[in-house]
Amino acid sequence: MANEKISMFTIAVTEMAQAKAFYAEQLGFRVIKDFGQGDQHWVSLELPGGGASLNLTTMHENMQPGTMKLYLTTSDLEAAYNELQTKGASVNEVKDDLYGPGSGVKWFEITDPDGNRWLVVQA
Repeated sequence: MANEKISMFTIAVTEMAQAKAFYAEQLGFRVIKDFGQGDQHWVSLELPGGGASLNLTTMHENMQPGTMKLYLTTSDLEAAYNELQTKGASVNEVKDDLYGPGSGVKWFEITDPDGNRWLVVQA
């Protein structure tokens, strides 16, 4: 079947070195490929636990930097929040209303250098 799992997704970035550093050094993605340069540059990364790869690209095609909203889950939201702050990431305060007022689902938001939004959610 062609719809068994998502294998990769792509995010348009303006400054590859800055984006690559954010994803590898702050979010903990592992660089698996790095090809090209300038406006023909892409970097593939993966989470330590595997899954779909994240591809950063300066070849924007029909994408605009800063327009993605993605979700990460963690079993320990407080530890993730503290780790990201320690690494110098700008994180928003922890909230407990991901699915609306009173839902009790804890989360916080972080943005990459281009303004793409990541919501980190308590699993």
